[in-house]
Amino acid sequence: MSDNEWSDPRLPDRMEWSQPHHEPPPSRGRALLAAVVVVLVLLAAGGLAWRLMSNRGTPVAEPSAAPLPSPQQTAPPCPDPKLRVAAAPEIAPVIEQAAATLSKAGQRCSEVQVQAVEPGLVLAAKPQPDVWVPSSSGWLAIAKAQGRTWATSGTPLAWSPVVIAGPEAISTLFAPEGKTSWSGLMQAAVQERLPAVRMSDPTVTTTGLLGVYALNQATAKVTPDAGIAKLQALTLRSRLENAAVNQAEIFRQMAAESDSNTATYDVGVFPTTEQQLTTYQKTEHRVRMSGSAPADVQVDADYPYASRKGAPADLVKRLRAAITTESVTGAGFRVAATKGALRPPADVRLLLGPAKQWSDYKAVAFQVLLLIDASGSMNEKITDRAGRTATKASLLRESGASAAQLFGAETSIGMWYFGTSRASEPAHTEEVSFGRITDATDGKSRRLQLAAKIGSYRPVATSGTPLYQTVLDGVDEMRGRVKPNTATVVVVLTDGADGGTRFAMTNADFLKKLTAGVDPARPVPVIAVGYGPDANMPALQGMAKATGGRTIAATNPADLASGIAQAFLAAHATS
Repeated sequence: MSDNEWSDPRLPDRMEWSQPHHEPPPSRGRALLAAVVVVLVLLAAGGLAWRLMSNRGTPVAEPSAAPLPSPQQTAPPCPDPKLRVAAAPEIAPVIEQAAATLSKAGQRCSEVQVQAVEPGLVLAAKPQPDVWVPSSSGWLAIAKAQGRTWATSGTPLAWSPVVIAGPEAISTLFAPEGKTSWSGLMQAAVQERLPAVRMSDPTVTTTGLLGVYALNQATAKVTPDAGIAKLQALTLRSRLENAAVNQAEIFRQMAAESDSNTATYDVGVFPTTEQQLTTYQKTEHRVRMSGSAPADVQVDADYPYASRKGAPADLVKRLRAAITTESVTGAGFRVAATKGALRPPADVRLLLGPAKQWSDYKAVAFQVLLLIDASGSMNEKITDRAGRTATKASLLRESGASAAQLFGAETSIGMWYFGTSRASEPAHTEEVSFGRITDATDGKSRRLQLAAKIGSYRPVATSGTPLYQTVLDGVDEMRGRVKPNTATVVVVLTDGADGGTRFAMTNADFLKKLTAGVDPARPVPVIAVGYGPDANMPALQGMAKATGGRTIAATNPADLASGIAQAFLAAHATS
C-alpha cells in the first residue's frame, strides 16, 4: 500500500502548524487596556485567527488572547516548537491542557504545539507530527501497513464507546426500549422509518471506520453466507442521507438550533462517541439528543499515545506523564475499555476493505438493467460456504432478495431473464418493467416486484443460453435511456457461454456488432458477472472492455452473493 493511497485531494499537501501559544504579560493599567482594545479590533478586522485543522480544513477553535509587546521593547519572535502533536479533535483540549503545564517559569513560548486533526488526515499529512493521539489503535495499524511505524507509550490514554445517537424526539424509531443496534439501524433505514441516516467518512474518521467495521460484523453474525452479509451491510450505505458528516459540526448546529422539529429532520441518526454525546448533553439545549452503544456489536474508540522515530524523547515522556486521569475523565472519557467490546482486527485489510468500498460508493442518479441467466445449468447442485447443499438457482434467489434492497431511491431499474427452450421463443423476457424503483404499479413498488420475481426464479431445465443477443439488445435498450448526470449500466449474470439457441453467434461477430454501436456520447458500460467455473470469462471480459465496463469472476458458485455485491459497487462507482 502506498503512502498516498489515503490522500484526500480536498486537503493541503502539508500540515500547517500554527504559531505556538504565547503567555500574556501582566496588566499595565488603563493605558495598556486601551492599547489592548485597539490591537484586538485591528486583529479582528484583519481576519487573524488561530486555526486548528478539522477534517474539512475549517477552524474548530477560537484564538487565545495574543500577547502585547512591552512599550519599552518589542518581544522577539517565538522559535519553532520542539514537539508537534496531532490529536483527534475531541481529545485535543486534554492534550493542550497537559502541554500548558510543561512551560518553564518565565517562558514566553510553549515547547509543545497541539493540533486537532482527524486521524485519516494525519495519514496523508506532510510533515508527520512528532506525537500522534488518534481515536483508534486501528489507525496505527493502517499507518504501519503504509510503511510508517509509530511507537506507543503505555496503554491508551482513554476510551469511549461508539454509540448510535439522534434527537430524543425520534428515539423510539432508532432505539426501541432505549436500545440501539446496527441491524436495527439498517432495517429502519431500509424501511424508511427514519428522517435521515448519516455517517462520517471511514477513510477520515474513527466513528466512520469503526462504524462500518461493526456494521459488517453485525450482519455477519446473523447471516451465514459472507457475500449476502456484505450485501446487507451495503444496504445502509445505499440509504445514507450524508456519507461524510462531521459529528462535531452537527453538535454545534444543534446547540444553536431554535426549531426542534426542523432539527430533528435535518440531523437524523448518526454514530458518534459516548464522549461527544455526553459533552453535548451536559448543557441544556432546545434539541435534546440521546443514544446508546449498539447491542449487537460494540466497539470502542481508544486513544493511543504514539511517537515517531526521532521525536525528542524527554519531551515526549514529559507530555505523556502530564496527561492525568482526572483530566481524561473530566472531559467525558473512560479510563478502561468496554467489557466485551470488539477490538480492531489484527488483519488491517478487514478494516480497509469495507471502508474503501463504503467510501468509493457513489450515490448518483442510477439506471440499471439486470440480465439474469435462466438457462438449465442454473439448476445444478453445489455446496455453499456454510456447507449446505443447494442449487445455483437457490443461491441466486437468496442473494437476489438481498440485492433488491440495495438500490437507493435514486435508482431506475428493470430486469430481464434470458434462456430459450424452443426455437420460437425470444432470447429474453422482461420480468420487471424499467422505471423508478420506488414507483408502484399494480399496487406494489418496483422494489417489491423485483424481490418477488427473483424469489420465484425457476430456470427451465432444457433452456439454452442466448447470452450475446441479450447483451446486444440490453445495451441498445439502455443507450436510448442515457441522460446527463446519470450512470446508465447493464449488469449481466451468467454461468455459461453463448450457445444452444437460434441466436448463437461467434464471439467475433458479437464484438463487431457491440463495438459498432458504441457511442462515446451515450456510454453504457457492461458489468459482467461470471458465475461458476463454466462461465465464459474471456467473452465476458471482451464485452466489458468494449463498453468500458468491468468483469467479476465468481468462479465458486457459493460466491454468487459476493459477485453481486461487487457488481453493485462497480455500478455505483461508474459515472
